[in-house]
Amino acid sequence: MKIVILGAGQVGRTAAYQLAREEANEVTVVDTNEELLRDLQDRLDIRTVAGHASFPTVLETAGARDADMLIALTSSDEVNMMACEVAYTLYRTPTKIARIRSPEYTRHPKLFSAEALSVDVFISPEQLVTEYIERLIRYPGALQVLDFAGGRVRLVGLSARRGGLLVGQALRSLREHIPNTEARVVAIYRNGRSIATEGDTVIEDGDEVFFLAGRDDIRQFMAEMRKEEKPVRRVVIAGGGHIGFSLARQLEANNQVKIIERDPRRARKIAESFTSAIVLEGDAADEELLRHQSVARLLQQGRSILPGCQWVQIAVKPMHLIETRADEKRSTHRSLRR
Repeated sequence: MKIVILGAGQVGRTAAYQLAREEANEVTVVDTNEELLRDLQDRLDIRTVAGHASFPTVLETAGARDADMLIALTSSDEVNMMACEVAYTLYRTPTKIARIRSPEYTRHPKLFSAEALSVDVFISPEQLVTEYIERLIRYPGALQVLDFAGGRVRLVGLSARRGGLLVGQALRSLREHIPNTEARVVAIYRNGRSIATEGDTVIEDGDEVFFLAGRDDIRQFMAEMRKEEKPVRRVVIAGGGHIGFSLARQLEANNQVKIIERDPRRARKIAESFTSAIVLEGDAADEELLRHQSVARLLQQGRSILPGCQWVQIAVKPMHLIETRADEKRSTHRSLRR
């Protein structure tokens, strides 16, 4: 398969690495940074083309005329969409995938319909990460939550713990414990190794269990594997970028949300978009700020998540508190310096 990748940033390089491993693929990478392209070519068996990703001459040099797939992964949404449009209009490239980051575009599905932009599939990494984190918050104790069938069915991974009703029991007893649910254990990992999921397989304390279940049955099944944890009520998000802002918007209705953002202008801007969430202008690594705001538990790694933790930090200078009140559409500021 002939594949043209536009953009040699982190996402583009990762795609090139993965696709170039398949012998059947002929991969060409386009970018304006010749140094990045030379480094890629030294590491991988690929072609590279230096130039602007949406220029017709550059696309033709990259082989868009004969390509089976074009993957636009530059840092610009507009360049990615235009590149797909040019590739289809001039070369009738069969499959066109674009990375679209801004919600200004992704919130309008009609833009990507068959009658609109020539983008067959759009990928929004920020949206995917936001949805993934939200699902982990919704199901405390889960290690992984993935959607299938439009979210009607979910694959959930969790660590079985002593106290769960099914721990120490064979899988065949699952229907006896929860007879009115549709759930199936699809994989079990014990001490880092996969074990068979037969009817006589006994679930042990510490097993990582992955199961498929309807969305409404997930909590009941999880309660069979471990003591049910209290729902997450208070959430601290470190960083008010695209992911942090989107996550806060989704959680605001059901959670007490605080965002810590170091950039003053960004903090003020996002504060005006919330009705109840609190925006703190400061550094998430500042212990005094965190103690002042009663943050109970803080992860050491700023971009990780701790399932089941009452306070969740996601990604992120102590100065001001910016709070948008529901009853008055204005921001309240007060100093956090002593």
